[in-house]
Amino acid sequence: MAARDALVKYFRVHVQAFPQNRRLRPFTLSSNLLLRRFSEEVRGSFLDKSEVTDRVVSVVKNFQKVEPSKVTPNAHFQNDLGLDSLDAQEIMMALEEEFGFEIPDNEADKINSINLAVDFIASHPQAK
Repeated sequence: MAARDALVKYFRVHVQAFPQNRRLRPFTLSSNLLLRRFSEEVRGSFLDKSEVTDRVVSVVKNFQKVEPSKVTPNAHFQNDLGLDSLDAQEIMMALEEEFGFEIPDNEADKINSINLAVDFIASHPQAK
């Protein structure tokens, strides 16, 4: 019991009351403390872009309506590969299967080249 009393006395914190006429300001944190800082490279990507590029190119090359020799990282689905919008949707579905996440339709409609697909997938947190 004496040891407990000694410890309580040792750890006791002195509290000082504020004067009645002093207004308390609300506790605020600067936005820098709230936001975790990352370098531009880490903030914008989750998977290695070169790995994503290789995998996307591989998926597109394996698509039966595509001439594999025409597939490059800069290839545009319609202009360079001669695909229509239905073919592009099928490629998006194959990419969803490859990377294990669903690409929303509104985003899939914007992806019309291999580079755009790579950028979207590399920056998506659910891509595996």
